[in-house]
Amino acid sequence: MKASHKTSRIAAATAIVAVMITIFLSRGRNSSDRPVLVVYCAHDAVFSEQILQEFERQTGIQVIAKYDSEATKSLGFVNLLIQEKDNPQCDVFWNNELLGTCELKEQGVLTPYRGPGFERIPEQYKDPDGYWAGFAARMRVYIINAERMAADPAAIEARLEGKDELTRVAIAQPLFGTTLTQYTLLQHVWGEERLRAWHADLHKRGIRDVKGNSATKDLVAEGACDFAFTDNDDYFVAKDAGKPVAMLPVRIDGKTVCIPNSVSIIRGTVRLEAAQKLVDFLLSAETELRLARSESRQIPLGPVPAEQIPEAVRPLVEWATEGADLRPLLPARRAVINWLKAEYLK
Repeated sequence: MKASHKTSRIAAATAIVAVMITIFLSRGRNSSDRPVLVVYCAHDAVFSEQILQEFERQTGIQVIAKYDSEATKSLGFVNLLIQEKDNPQCDVFWNNELLGTCELKEQGVLTPYRGPGFERIPEQYKDPDGYWAGFAARMRVYIINAERMAADPAAIEARLEGKDELTRVAIAQPLFGTTLTQYTLLQHVWGEERLRAWHADLHKRGIRDVKGNSATKDLVAEGACDFAFTDNDDYFVAKDAGKPVAMLPVRIDGKTVCIPNSVSIIRGTVRLEAAQKLVDFLLSAETELRLARSESRQIPLGPVPAEQIPEAVRPLVEWATEGADLRPLLPARRAVINWLKAEYLK
């Protein structure tokens, strides 16, 4: 009887511990009652941390953010989330581009949510079924050394489409990041044959093929190149440092290449209400204006008071209205990635 009684007490104690562990995990692996969200964030930590900290301050919800390396972070997170699909470790994905998020929808990784933040974003920059929404965009631009050449679209086009060498022009390797999005749009508009011929011609003529947009920016800012492909946030880094640089939008078939941040909720999260709160916070006018005022000068996509937009960002807001629709590009993205892997990962 004593042994049976002791066994019963052990079983009861074990059950209590199991319940306590379950409660502990359901609260986000936190020993307090404070809710916790796990966020995979491909946007630069120097800018996104401030936004996530403000969310914590306003809501009391703790955010555990995971960041990755600059060159591969967006694609790396997409692959990781696909691997974790059946055992999700993340609640919300803050991506710094769009097409990888579209891939996650296709792979069944995301769950839809159409809250008040979703409603304020233009149709072009959100998923019609609510699986993701874009906000606070970057734009593909030419950064130009104003001491070397005028900021003239015709002059840039003549250099790129001519026959002269391009050793004073730079582009980031297109397997990752916003250069991948640019190549994907080129494939969608031009077709595979023309894109590959263009890529081969640029490299045959000696274009500087470097590791990322920050490197292309540095080459122009220091006078080693006359102009380069980059993003507007990198341009402003050089401009703020007093470098003699100018900026023009990259256009493909007359359209700009406007690449929003995107936010989505991971299917299977047990913290759905907290995840929805973060999504609405990121998609708010408040967050878009915070990112527009930051050093990265992100471009608001939803309606915000015009007088509150920094003067330097206002031309970009206009250019964003001329942006190409990136949503149909997922098949082209897959084809471009497969081709570029064969080119760069030999």
